[in-house]
Amino acid sequence: MRPARLGPAPQPPAVVLVAHGSRDPRAAASTAALARAVGRAHPTWDVRASYLDHAGPRPLDVLAALPGRRAVLVPLLLTAAYHGKVDVPAILDDAATLPVEVTPADVLGPSTSASAVAPALIDGLVRRLPAGDLDAVVLAAAGTRVAAARETIMRAADALSARLSVPCVAAYASASPPDPGDAVRRLRASGASRVGMAAYFLAPGFLYDVAVRSAQAAGAVQVAEPLGDAPELVRLVASRVLAATGRSLPAPPDPLPVTAGHTCCLPLGVHKQGFGNAPSPTVVCPARSAED
Repeated sequence: MRPARLGPAPQPPAVVLVAHGSRDPRAAASTAALARAVGRAHPTWDVRASYLDHAGPRPLDVLAALPGRRAVLVPLLLTAAYHGKVDVPAILDDAATLPVEVTPADVLGPSTSASAVAPALIDGLVRRLPAGDLDAVVLAAAGTRVAAARETIMRAADALSARLSVPCVAAYASASPPDPGDAVRRLRASGASRVGMAAYFLAPGFLYDVAVRSAQAAGAVQVAEPLGDAPELVRLVASRVLAATGRSLPAPPDPLPVTAGHTCCLPLGVHKQGFGNAPSPTVVCPARSAED
């Protein structure tokens, strides 16, 4: 009896990263660097970058140009706000006419307030924090008017607080108070003397710069770079791809050592307290979340 003839192994799907896009060329350069890093980590994947706005190419154009018939769409978004709830589903609807099967992956941050925060995301935030003796941290995000999305950012702030053993306050460069400067001042008024800013941003751009200026003007002693192509973010993107295809990554290495200070007397839940009646900053992306 002849053994069964095995056909060729199925080709892995293409991986299409979907970034927000920005007029700032640093943002596209950062996204391209992340795509290259994911491709280096997984050389059998055809990894391509696309953008919802400003920069090109658009996701649908990238999908239409793929040589294969399967693709995983990975939203490079830290919240499931407007872009995750509206723009990404619209891409999937439009792609239904293409000769490619598109599987969506989850956003990189927690998708609901009850979702776990990926340890790789927290490790990436820690990596980007400059080494130093901090006694409080502001987790600065671009901002969103979607309350449920802000809840997920506060959940990330909780996780970062637990990781560093210092208070961590969520703040926003637009759309909702507090802004990073207000958060820094509140922490300093509560007794913190060395406040740093962690960056809940995937790439540099206008709102990241707004957050940095706000935090520094209020006395932040350190500010972090965006996540960019940090190894932890590469791993997180890969885990989203594999989860979408029913696979998983091996166990991650031990977390990075913490160098951001010591526990101070401020309560870990301080980021959930009110910040008075500070006015909301200007919304940059009308009718949408400013982040995602």
